Formats: sequence, structure tokens, C-alpha cells
Amino acid sequence: MELQQVVEFLQVQGTSFVINLVSAIAIFVIGRWIAKLLHRLVTKAMKRAKTDPLIVTFAGNIFYVLLMFAVVLAAIGQLGIQTTSLIAVLGAAGLAIGLALQGSLANFAAGVMVVLFRPYRVGDYIEGGGVSGTVEEVQIFTTELSTPDNRKIIVPNGQMLSDAITNYSAHATRRVDLVVGVGYGADIDTVRRVLEGVVADDARVLADPAPNIRIGSLGDSSVNWIVRPWVKAADYWDVYWEMTEEIKRRFDREGINIPFPQRDVHVYHHGEEKGGADVSG
Repeated sequence: MELQQVVEFLQVQGTSFVINLVSAIAIFVIGRWIAKLLHRLVTKAMKRAKTDPLIVTFAGNIFYVLLMFAVVLAAIGQLGIQTTSLIAVLGAAGLAIGLALQGSLANFAAGVMVVLFRPYRVGDYIEGGGVSGTVEEVQIFTTELSTPDNRKIIVPNGQMLSDAITNYSAHATRRVDLVVGVGYGADIDTVRRVLEGVVADDARVLADPAPNIRIGSLGDSSVNWIVRPWVKAADYWDVYWEMTEEIKRRFDREGINIPFPQRDVHVYHHGEEKGGADVSG
């Protein structure tokens, strides 16, 4: 009789456990689907509100992590485990985990600082943390950059903020700095006229601030001119390369020489030593 009661008890408890296990799995699967759905909806809502893409990515990831944490707790509670006790255990273990993951927590804190102070935004071309590239995404712990040759660089947020950051896209305009060397025999007025013509004929050059064209220095073998037009930040490299090429073309047409470093070598020939005097007796 007692054996039969044990069997019945195990059957009841086993059936109850299986039901709870299936329910917990269903809660996790459905909850995960709902979390992803809410994550997409919140992300789309922020994009429609024209929220900064940097905030959209960062806040969206945190929102999804919090939802998944709630789903996991609900699934565990369905198994009969006291979630309040579990949370207390996790809280106690949090200190040890935090000490073990100091680097990750520092990267998370740096990510929050990036979102708050925005030293760079998605789409900016920056130089920082020992690398350079276009910001593609700011995650919870890392910043993703894309290089001009289509390489993906993932940099910890802490590393980005531990060094100076150069943001080439922070302002709408940039100054193109060109240095052009010409021979000492070139006429100053002719060189100035050619350089001013190259700058004036480029429609991408801004009128304000005005371009600056002057003799910058007198080199060892050349007179070095500085050519500094202002352009929109997006046109910087196109203007830099194309203007350099156009200057060379016009110099060739005008017969203006672009010297290259050279060195004069003087060879001195020393006479042979004279022999001793012939002494006759």
C-alpha cells in the first residue's frame, strides 16, 4: 500500500514538473519573441522621432537586455523556484562578478558617457583609441568602426575615451591644406595667378571663409606656397586630390617648374706628392 502511494506521488509530481517545464519553455520562447518585437517597435519609434542613431542603438540594446532578464525570471518562477531568493543570490554574487568584469563595466560606463556627451555620432569619421574610421554603431561595450578600405574595427568604449578623439566630421566645413613647391626662378605673380585660378574654378570651394594663398617658406631648393581653401567636410578628399592634380596640369602648361630635392657634389683632385730633390755631387 505504501509503495502504491509513492508511485502515485511520483506520477503526480512528475506530471506537474513536466507541465511546469513545458510552461517555462513556452514562457521563454514566447517572451523572447515578444522582447524582440518590442525591441523593433521601440527602435522604429525612436527612428521616426529622429532620435540620434547613437542613442537608438545603445538604448535599444539595453532595453532588450532588460526584457530578456524579465523573461528569464518569469520562466524560472514557473518552475517553482523562488525568484526573490534568486534575485538575492544574484545580488550577492553581483559584487564578485563586478570585480571579475571590471573591464566590461568600465566599457559600459564609457558607452554611457559617449551617449551622454556625444564626442562622436554614427556616421562621423573619427580617430581615437589608436584606430580611425567611420562610426557604424555604438554597442553597450564597444564601438564599431568601418575603415575606408571596408574593414570592420571593434574598439572597447573604454579604450575610445582613454585617449584623445579627433572627430573630422564634427563641423560642416574643413580647410584643405596644400603645400606646393616651385623653383626659385618662377615668377611670383605668375604662380599666384595660377593658384588663384585653380581655386576659383573649383565650384566646391567656399567663398567664406576666403581661401588663403601665400608663400609659406623658402626651402632649400624650392619656394613653398600654401594653398588653403575651405570646403564642405564631405568634399574634403575629392577637393584635396583633384586640386593637387589640377595644379600640376596648369603648372605644366605655364612652364612653372616643381623642383625636387637635389645636392651638388664637388670633387677635388689633389696633385701627386712631389718626389725628393735630385742632389748631384
